[in-house]
Amino acid sequence: MKIDLHAHSNVSDGTESPGELIRSAAAAGLDVVALTDHDSTDGWEQASVAAVEHGVALVPGMEISCRTAEGISVHLLSYLHDPAHPGLLEEITKSKDARLTRAQRMVSLLAEDYPLSWDDVIHHVAPGATVGRPHIADALVAAGAVADRTEAFTAILSARSRYFVQHYAPEPAFAVELVRAAGGVPVFAHPVASARGRVVGERTYRDMVDAGLLGLEVEHRDNPEAGRAFLRRFAAENGLFMTGSSDYHGAGKVNLLGENVTSPAVLARIEELGTGCRIVRA
Repeated sequence: MKIDLHAHSNVSDGTESPGELIRSAAAAGLDVVALTDHDSTDGWEQASVAAVEHGVALVPGMEISCRTAEGISVHLLSYLHDPAHPGLLEEITKSKDARLTRAQRMVSLLAEDYPLSWDDVIHHVAPGATVGRPHIADALVAAGAVADRTEAFTAILSARSRYFVQHYAPEPAFAVELVRAAGGVPVFAHPVASARGRVVGERTYRDMVDAGLLGLEVEHRDNPEAGRAFLRRFAAENGLFMTGSSDYHGAGKVNLLGENVTSPAVLARIEELGTGCRIVRA
């Protein structure tokens, strides 16, 4: 069984609709895929219909953007939570609203040096999608300022850029608590992806475990091998399961569906622990 538990549609920063993502998963030979758009579950319904049609089991999920008190970005995957849970929904709505304000401010700063307007950015955002830096990157590509998203992030949109603006995000342990309260299964996404920016120390891991963290995304292209060794040790010492995923974004990243996978035993554990909703099967 081929299981990929981290993929994005154009409801957040992927380039394919939820239905197209499921079709791509089927074409890639996946048996199971998780839809984990950033701070949004709006793609679940369309993906569920496509999952039944194409015979690919769908794990409804979400990727929650978090930040430590020291300002380090942390991403938390949530599987099988209740999308209508008041506490989690309120926090996600706050984050989405902050993302919108942040994006508007960044575009205003960028417009001082690049031929870019807010309308240019919105052109690349699917209806109802969470606006983020990838959409700004797409607008910069369309304007001819950069060749692709990768160059946009490296040269213009990184956290070290003068155009970068922070946005509200919950602390990781608090996000874990909310996911568990919503019946979900929280997994720390690409925890040692140091090429993306600063990564947290072991204290944050322990705080997340104390809050109810259940798994670590170990097999991910952005986790260096030395970091994976630490993750395997920490998982074993703390009774956490380990996942492997692609973090697929369609044409938005080079990541390929199924390039890293999760074992059927871990999927069974996630299904056992998740009580907020169920896996969609044909």
